[in-house]
Amino acid sequence: MANSNVAFFFFFALLIGHGIVELEASHLVYKHLLGLLSSAPANQPYRTGYHFQPPKNWINDPNGVMIYKGVYHLFYQYNPKGAVWGNIVWAHSTSNDLVNWTPHEPAIFPSQPSDINGCWSGSATILPGGKPPILYTGIDPLNRQVQNLAIPKNLSDPYLREWVKSTKNPLMQPTAQNQINSSSFRDPTTAWLGPDNKWRVVIGRKVDQLGLAILYKSKDFVNWYQSKTPLHSANTGMWECPDFYPVPIHGQNGVDSSLNGPYVKHVLKVSLDNTRHDCYTIGSYDNVKDIYKPDEGSVEGDSGLRYDYGKYYASKTFFDDFKNRRILTGWINESSSVADDIKKGWSGVHATPRKIWLARSRKQLVQWPVTEIEKLRTNHISLANKLLKGGSVIEFSGVTAAQADVEVSFEIKDFEKAEVLEPSWTNPQLLCTRMGASVKGSLGPFGLLVLASEGLKERTAVFFRIFKGHNKYVVLMCSDQSRSSLNQDNDMTTYGAFLDVDIRHHKLSLRSLIDHSIVESFGGGGKVCITSRVYPTLAINKAARLYAFNYGSQSIKISKLNAWSMKTAKIN
Repeated sequence: MANSNVAFFFFFALLIGHGIVELEASHLVYKHLLGLLSSAPANQPYRTGYHFQPPKNWINDPNGVMIYKGVYHLFYQYNPKGAVWGNIVWAHSTSNDLVNWTPHEPAIFPSQPSDINGCWSGSATILPGGKPPILYTGIDPLNRQVQNLAIPKNLSDPYLREWVKSTKNPLMQPTAQNQINSSSFRDPTTAWLGPDNKWRVVIGRKVDQLGLAILYKSKDFVNWYQSKTPLHSANTGMWECPDFYPVPIHGQNGVDSSLNGPYVKHVLKVSLDNTRHDCYTIGSYDNVKDIYKPDEGSVEGDSGLRYDYGKYYASKTFFDDFKNRRILTGWINESSSVADDIKKGWSGVHATPRKIWLARSRKQLVQWPVTEIEKLRTNHISLANKLLKGGSVIEFSGVTAAQADVEVSFEIKDFEKAEVLEPSWTNPQLLCTRMGASVKGSLGPFGLLVLASEGLKERTAVFFRIFKGHNKYVVLMCSDQSRSSLNQDNDMTTYGAFLDVDIRHHKLSLRSLIDHSIVESFGGGGKVCITSRVYPTLAINKAARLYAFNYGSQSIKISKLNAWSMKTAKIN
């Protein structure tokens, strides 16, 4: 305890000496927050086995995600009072492996005028020397969105179980001079250090339908001023949860957020409030003018690139300096009704953490589940060189189909039989909806039927179709939820995306992580990701089935299939 106190006072003496922060008293624990980690009601067929979710109540955005003293920290938006949005605090869990998580008391909750009506999203930054401050959006007594600072009370505690707030909060706020709309000013990013030794942070904003990533600078991480120009802007509506980071042009490693130069590109991700999609562009960052410019050919908004073409929002990356990788986390919201959410006592799940890097083409990102989840694999089954004739379905037994990891690669020989892609077929989601798994084609649909019932009254189909385009073959990847449940109160939207892969020289791969009510699918080695949220009434627990299928007229070969049951992670 004495050593902890010495570390605490030494750290803050340094901060105060540099004008970084003045401290108020540590938080008191609110009685209404106690017991928030109690268990959810029994009989929960839709609760996940290895995706992160607390025992009950509402969660949404992952906030500050970081690694500190070898421990992974996940902060997330949480309502301790119920299964709907409201009463938001920063809940906090830690892990040694990004798979098994231990909960702690909420790190940040309303206690100052600058956050008395809510503690919304934000980010952590690792300062030189390993100090980890958090910037977050608070809602003040006038319901204005303002930006605040919190820092750990005890730097010697690897679990960072206590946090204190600056008495200078709010550090950034709407004023008559900056003309910022107080209801559209939120979600500060991880900060990065510029060549002038000033910190920079981006905050989401909008003016009418112009989305902006406005830039603030600071020498000391407390006194911030707004840059004359935004980092970037586009007419795509409000930009929530912006994220800005470099990616190396070679290899799969990650780099620190402050790195710039000829060997990196930059990614700007924004969460579009209008459509609830996480979209990104790849481009260049001028760190003198503080301007980001997307590469030529980049498309802004929903018509451009997305992290995930299904249920996936409010994502956040962090640099894992322990394993030299950049990790992506995101929120998977529900597709069930609010009434059903209240009945089951919870709402919201986080996606599997994904390693993220720049594709060789330098035109898109690639994502893949972190390797740590593979230690949950058990009961391995495999298949190789199996011909799937047109109209055929093959069941795979020996794995727990409601909680599984499946990897499969397909080989196609006769491309000349592919259907012609009409020039007007430019919207992949609409195309997947019109040509779902039940619509027979030539080369496709073929893929997996997951969370399927015996007799296939219920099934979620994750599949490919191959079309003949202009001077190339085009691969469409779909996740068809239209028959995922007999309960028609659920959102059963079909998702889709075009997959950039040369199938004449490469096999077509698919990986699906199946977890009771979640299907996370990765096509082409992670070039396309589609997450579906489904609630079968028949295909639950031991009644769930797993199939490969080919409803096209042409035969397809399964080159290789590997599947595993997944053990349940420890998420207390």
